Amino acid sequence: MPEFNAKVVVVTGGGGGIGKAAAVRFLAEGASVVLSSRRREVLEDARRELGADDRVALVPGDVSSPRGAAEVIDTAVQQFGGVDVLVNSTGIFRVTPFLDQTEAQFEEALDSILRPTFYTSQAAARSMAERGRGAIVNVGSMWALDAITTTPSSAYSAAQAGRHALTKNLAIELAAAGIRVNTVALAFVETPAYQRFMTPDQARDVLESVNAFHPLGRHGYPADVVEAILFLAGDRAGWITGTTLPIDGGVLAGRSAPPAPVPERARA
Repeated sequence: MPEFNAKVVVVTGGGGGIGKAAAVRFLAEGASVVLSSRRREVLEDARRELGADDRVALVPGDVSSPRGAAEVIDTAVQQFGGVDVLVNSTGIFRVTPFLDQTEAQFEEALDSILRPTFYTSQAAARSMAERGRGAIVNVGSMWALDAITTTPSSAYSAAQAGRHALTKNLAIELAAAGIRVNTVALAFVETPAYQRFMTPDQARDVLESVNAFHPLGRHGYPADVVEAILFLAGDRAGWITGTTLPIDGGVLAGRSAPPAPVPERARA
């Protein structure tokens, strides 16, 4: 029997990239899926790719507010009977030096990452608690754990750090209700997110240029991430909560520092 047979999965940021790739796998494992995104056209494109019309519901809208988040969860309850899994995969990655960050860019990071995670998790957990079970998987980031010199992204990093902090807090608070909460922390993964601030060709060049940054020699793809998401969402991870699992090609395992300068007197 498929692992997620008759389960209901909500995916925010489900119109593209990791969210859509996760939806493909959950559907293949028997789940019904509710996809949320701010842009209806992106969701419609995703539906055409996914097929399985009777097991896919679309909810266009803004989940950075309690009302928008509740609408997504209410749709899952009304159409499919409840929520078993929530995947928080919203986010806009923008590289901007700290001294150049604007209020609008900081709010963009909060509205695309932290607020959707908080409010959608809250709405989902209320529904899950009534059934005594559930799993939340957050799509986090290595930028929440380490600063990367070549990609200054303080607003994004701060918002993702909030997502990581929620993982631990919610894991503790919701454990008694049978709800598990975990995060995957990603390095450079090829998704449409990079095309929000550069052309497709520029995005390709950037991603190819960072291959050597990853000890395993290449940047990631959504397919590298979704199996970890499914594992953390499923019964095989039934005794795992409050964890952050790096899916990063080895980046967070260590750093390669430049050679230390030789003192002048040692050269003689």
